[in-house]
Amino acid sequence: MHILEKIVEKKKEEVAHNKRLYPVALLENSPFFDGPTVSLSKYLLREDKSGIIAEFKRRSPSKPKINLYADVEEVTVGYMQAGASALSILTDNPFFGGSSNDLIIARKNNFCPILRKDFIIDEYQILEARSIGADAVLLICEILSKNQVKHLAQFALSLGLEVLLELHSEDQLNKICDEVQVIGVNNRNLKIFKTNIDFSKNLFPKLPKEKVKISESGIHDPGDLLDLQQIGYQGFLIGEKFMNEAIPGDACKYFIQKIHSLKQEV
Repeated sequence: MHILEKIVEKKKEEVAHNKRLYPVALLENSPFFDGPTVSLSKYLLREDKSGIIAEFKRRSPSKPKINLYADVEEVTVGYMQAGASALSILTDNPFFGGSSNDLIIARKNNFCPILRKDFIIDEYQILEARSIGADAVLLICEILSKNQVKHLAQFALSLGLEVLLELHSEDQLNKICDEVQVIGVNNRNLKIFKTNIDFSKNLFPKLPKEKVKISESGIHDPGDLLDLQQIGYQGFLIGEKFMNEAIPGDACKYFIQKIHSLKQEV
């Protein structure tokens, strides 16, 4: 059993546990549940922003000690002050050290699109996302069938949430549906957790023109981002590059400043 299969099995147990502990009626009573949402797709297209979705995560299966004691308020506020377009918050605990509370804290301290990044396999998790203040949810093609993607995307849309659909191979293109606003090409192989940004470059011509498109993972250099931007990508999800630093917000700021410098040189 590879790591992704382990995560999904654990997620099934977690969802069943949470359904018993926090009934849907309780989620619907959250102060965030009926609140306004901020469009991730629109923010990624804003010319006054960088297109960067800056991610908060403490660890991962491949790197168990990225930034274990990072403060979510400090980091996320720093990201937005640096010029990030949006936030991605890992809420998985067993494998990434995250929690729903991380996203709640980020929501209370930032007015921007916030993506709940988790391994969503059930409608209940989308209700959870709405109840903790998320604006968008991640759907991972690698763990969902075409019908599941469409069903969960429709459900998210009915709650006012946008959907980032993540692709890991060319044969997943047929899972893209009308209810998805953003297509993400993940450069990380989720079975072995290795990255290669050439995957984004090679797949771009086959992506639907009408969708907002982002490249995820493995972007460590501003020059790589500009290359991807020139190809046509409008957003870039970056986590470890920033979270590996003592002050992730400053790392994000310097990264964005370097992007501007390189553009001026060109």
